Amino acid sequence: MVARVLGSLMGTSAPVGYRTFFGQASVGPAEDQIREVSDASVDLIFTSPPFALQRGKSYGNLDQIEWVDWLASFGPEFKRILKETGSLVLDLGGAYQKGLPVRSLANFRLLLRFCDDLGFHLAEDFYWFNPAKLPSPIEWVNKRKIRVKDAVNNLWWLSPSTSPKADVRKVLAPYSDRMKRLLAKPEEFYSPNTRPSGHQVARGFERDNGGAIPPNLLQISNTESNTPYLRRCKTAGITPHPARFPEGLPEFFIKFLTEPGDLVLDPFSGSNTTGSVAERLGRRWMAWDAMEEYVAGSSLRFESDSPDEDMAVFANGILTNKPLRRTA
Repeated sequence: MVARVLGSLMGTSAPVGYRTFFGQASVGPAEDQIREVSDASVDLIFTSPPFALQRGKSYGNLDQIEWVDWLASFGPEFKRILKETGSLVLDLGGAYQKGLPVRSLANFRLLLRFCDDLGFHLAEDFYWFNPAKLPSPIEWVNKRKIRVKDAVNNLWWLSPSTSPKADVRKVLAPYSDRMKRLLAKPEEFYSPNTRPSGHQVARGFERDNGGAIPPNLLQISNTESNTPYLRRCKTAGITPHPARFPEGLPEFFIKFLTEPGDLVLDPFSGSNTTGSVAERLGRRWMAWDAMEEYVAGSSLRFESDSPDEDMAVFANGILTNKPLRRTA
């Protein structure tokens, strides 16, 4: 029953790497696979496409000018497959202009292309701060010491309509210790007054809402979150994807912008962090990657209770085109 539902709702003619209870990962260029997705069927596209970097990567990043044109070319198809209440979230790393200590505007040119030319709306701009990110670029930060390290990614939250589905109550942040003390004894910590700006702050905000509204700066370290995946890749003899984001990143947006049973797509899935988080949260998902080894390796994120050796056999079965089973 599960396999039949997956096939009818999310199937494409591309080779399927593996299926799970909620989703499937398949091999092939996103340009080809996206054409087979039904209109207005996807609730969230969350993806981190190859960045517009100066140094070439094994996963095939493009020149900055070419990169804007290439990614913008997906805009009409993204808009077609998204529901009216759906969202597109792009995680984009920054870059410098070639040979100069001057930042590239590629991420911003892309944003303008999506909004001005393709009809998307910028629901909100987010920024992912990774405290564990290494100093870069080496030339300007480490050698000449004329720039600080680049530790923030742009996250453009775009939508086909001005009213995408969202619920901030699903992503409330823990209260600070001071706020907890205020909630316990508000009269001891606060009295109504006028702010320097002239705004009158009245009582009533000290109600416990279960957490604080988070900011659009997401501080998530990219450190130990991928350890099981890397360990299993080593056991299987499979090269891990070199660009991986932590689970907390897609988790925030999947909780914020979707409900259980909704469909999440990552068209440039790499190690498929998005799919594994969607699976855990009870969302249907699709993940695509052009490189078969990355799709095979991404299967190692699933079935955490299975022995590493068993999953290594399964992942290598994808590479040798043996009959595949559905992961639990």
